[in-house]
Formats: sequence, C-alpha cells, structure tokens
Amino acid sequence: MADTNPFPLSRDALLTCYRTMRAIREFEDRLHVDFSRGDIPGFVHLYAGEEATAVGIMSHLGDGDRIASTHRGHGHCIAKGVDVVSMMKEIYGRKGGCGNGKGGSMHIADLSKGMMGANGILGAGAPLICGAALAAKYRKKNELGICFAGDGASNQGTFLESMNLAAVWNLPVIFVIENNGYAESTSRDYATAVNSYVDRAAGFGIPGITVDGTDFFAVYEAAGEVVKRAREGGGPSLLECKMIRFHGHFEGDAQTYRAPGELEDIRANHDCLMKFNAHVTSAKVISAAELQEIDKSVLALIEDAVAQAKAAPLPTLADLTTDVYVSY
Repeated sequence: MADTNPFPLSRDALLTCYRTMRAIREFEDRLHVDFSRGDIPGFVHLYAGEEATAVGIMSHLGDGDRIASTHRGHGHCIAKGVDVVSMMKEIYGRKGGCGNGKGGSMHIADLSKGMMGANGILGAGAPLICGAALAAKYRKKNELGICFAGDGASNQGTFLESMNLAAVWNLPVIFVIENNGYAESTSRDYATAVNSYVDRAAGFGIPGITVDGTDFFAVYEAAGEVVKRAREGGGPSLLECKMIRFHGHFEGDAQTYRAPGELEDIRANHDCLMKFNAHVTSAKVISAAELQEIDKSVLALIEDAVAQAKAAPLPTLADLTTDVYVSY
C-alpha cells in the first residue's frame, strides 16, 4: 500500500473505524432478518445506513465522555464500545444482556462505556446529557456529553429547553441532530419551518455545523471541531448530520411514504460504507482484500453473538423485582 496517507487518521485507525461501521451494518441487517422470523420480542428500530455518523463522532470520544442515545440506538452503542454479544442478548431478551434481558432494544445502556442508554421517549436524552455535562464540568477532566436526536425529536420542547440551558450554563455539550429526512413517516420539510437546524441553534447563541452524515471523513472533521471546542470550555455546539436510513422507522414499516425508487437509489448511491471503501482503496491506503477480510470476521462475530443470545437463559420470575432501585 501507499507510504503516504492523505487521511486524518492512521491506517490502523481507519481499519478500526471500518470494522466498527461494518459491525453496525451486519448487526442491524441480522436483526432485520431475525425480527421478521419472529425471533426477537418487542419493537426494533434499525440504524443501518447511518453508520458513518456514529463512528465519525465516537472516534473522538473516550469512556469518560457520556452519550444519550435514541430509540434507534444500536449503532451508537457499538460505536461507543458496548459489547456486541451483550447487546444481542439484551435484544433477544436473555440473561447476560446489558439489562439482563429486561430492557430490550430501546433500553440498552452501559455506563462503563459512557453509554447512558437508548431511549424510547423522543428528545428525552437532551436534559439527561445536560446533567452529565454539568457533572463533567465540575469534575474538570475535559469530558463532555453528546445528545443524539432525530429531526423529529429536535422539535420537542425538552430538546429546545436543553439547548437553552446548555448555552446559559456554558456546558460541554454537543447536540447531534441525525436528520434522515423523516420523523417516523412525516417528511422533515412538512413539519419543520427552518431549512437548517444550524439556524435554530443560532437562536440560542449556539454555533452549528451541517455535514453530510454519509461521509465518514466529513463527519470526523466536523465532530473534531465541536469536540475540541467543548473540551476547551467553549460551550455547547450543534452538529446536523444529513443521512439516510436503509430500513423503515420501525421493523414492519411498509414505508409507503417514500417516493418510487427512493430506497433503490439510497442503497446504490448513498451507502456510507461504499463511500468509505472507495476513499481508502482509491488512495491505496487500504486494499479491497483487507476490507473483505474484515467483512468476513465481522460476519463471524455476529453469528457468534446470535448463537450465544439464543443459548442464553430467559429472565426468571424472581428477576422481575431486581434492578428496580439503585443501591449505593
């Protein structure tokens, strides 16, 4: 491969980022299949197609940095370093999962990794992450908080109030709006008055950046700017990532609101993994064969995670009343 690397990450770091993005894609695609078979209880919302945003942002974070996720949180979890096997067990409702099988897809959390949890309530992560950021500010460890929200959730009062609070208290917070064009089935253009969420942030005195969320390198660069600002005491920022989800709002969504040919165009021309692959191979930094080897190893990882999840025991009746209260 080439001796010169035009990218802001080392070759090994690029391989790690690709592996993480591929792990998210294969994890979600496997859930898509297994949910349709009736193997998975509860509701499932898939992150496939949006991997570049999660990994591009999380590449700048450590375990001490906190994130608050959404109902579409699997990708955030994997990018933040949450164990894939533990996640799969949780989604299958089995012991050994992140919540011992009692939370399911929308309640995965791992505080040891700074993952405060997926959340079924739209916009609910914003006030939570303000609390985490306030704690980080007092600890003075240059840690920060990141709140993820969809374009629909960004219209919630809790989200807007949290932006104001973060600005007033000068908190080390980044509000990430994952703008995939739809709030469930409602087009963003139909329900949101502003053309750019950066304009909305300006109303709170918060700087913002809009970026192509399907371009890993664009996200990585933009995230680096706002993360640096937060760590240096510059206060909150907003990062709008324009992206596209490959699946419906939830599994079982017929997606009749999409235009004819929209899904086919998305997969053919807006796949963030294909874009990453093209960038690194054309620059001769990483070979196609190396990426294919990663693809194989990730598939084996997901197969093993599913096998372990299916073999794990279900929670018992006695487990019903555990984990209700915090023990200090």
